[in-house]
Amino acid sequence: MNGTTIAASVRDNRAQNRFELDAHGEIAFANYRRAGGRVVITHTETPPPLRGRGIASNLVRGALDLIRAEGLKVTAGCGFVADYLDAHPEYADLTR
Repeated sequence: MNGTTIAASVRDNRAQNRFELDAHGEIAFANYRRAGGRVVITHTETPPPLRGRGIASNLVRGALDLIRAEGLKVTAGCGFVADYLDAHPEYADLTR
């Protein structure tokens, strides 16, 4: 499964206020809170055995795509998301 397919598999679990991605029988997630027209991503978590495989990046990419589709903006409330946004200027429109 390539990164595009994985990112498209990200779901918004509104009941738990988190974006989720199933990966190799585990769930990676990004907690968030909604504030007005913004989504503040406060924490990302990848199960330890899956770290270093790009899963968190795919999770964040999918979450940002979902946020964009809703016409919302994003605030990076955790370092990983801030670093991802810095490295991917194609999402700069979501931070303004």
